[in-house]
Amino acid sequence: MTQVTKSTMIGELLQIDQNIAPILLNIGMHCLGCPSSQMETIEEAAMVHGIEPDALVNQINEFLAKDLA
Repeated sequence: MTQVTKSTMIGELLQIDQNIAPILLNIGMHCLGCPSSQMETIEEAAMVHGIEPDALVNQINEFLAKDLA
């Protein structure tokens, strides 16, 4: 099973599963295609958008467990 951590890059995350994009868009990460966002970690992106990084990682991992099952 694929799991991500706070240090996973947004670009890497979207390569793992592009279906994760709506979760990121819903929390305000609207520049997923921007070159700078591709090199940002989940933790950095969460902090910039005022989101608890651990909660976001948990949400993403729960989604991946279902979507990639």
